[in-house]
Amino acid sequence: MAKTIFVIGAGKGLGNAVAEKFAQNDFRVVLMSRNENNLSRYQQQFRAKGFETYSKAVDASDFQNVKKVFQGLVTEYGTPDVLFFNVGVTIADKEVELTPELFIERYKTDVISAYNCIELVNTKEFQDKRGCILITGGGLAMNPYYDYLPLSMDKAALRALVKAYSPVLKEKGVYIGSVQITGVIGSNEYFAPNEIAQVYWKLYRERAPEEIVY
Repeated sequence: MAKTIFVIGAGKGLGNAVAEKFAQNDFRVVLMSRNENNLSRYQQQFRAKGFETYSKAVDASDFQNVKKVFQGLVTEYGTPDVLFFNVGVTIADKEVELTPELFIERYKTDVISAYNCIELVNTKEFQDKRGCILITGGGLAMNPYYDYLPLSMDKAALRALVKAYSPVLKEKGVYIGSVQITGVIGSNEYFAPNEIAQVYWKLYRERAPEEIVY
């Protein structure tokens, strides 16, 4: 039976690159993001390459909807072997008023949605399968920048989330790891999505360390 990866935050950059890396290694892929039209196109592209691919529109910050979607996908495709969380508001905030409400909304999207997905996937069945959770972090967690202040704070919190979860999940047979990406994805060959996807595959295969700074 094929293994399955749930991709939260599918997209033409890193999300799809990681999904394709796993698909190339005989994983069934379930793509998720907010835009249903884009998902339909991605699904067609993956299937044209011979990959078993499905998709489902979901807003990661709508926690009840995510729960409902997860339950439906598990019923249809079974408990995943891998959860890849690749959600984050990465725009610069130079032209945006930094209000308390904006910080709360970004934190909900960038961090609490990750916590929600981890909790939803971490079932007894996932633990029995020695499941793997992969998280997209960012260099801003270690080197914050004011023009990306909400994202800097959120990536730091997301990094703390992974580090806090790691020993707890390890006791249950589950691996969680993150890649702290220190540059702009797609800006050069080093930060090409396909190159970064290799790092996620390495984490999945080796289940260590809990973090790679790339």
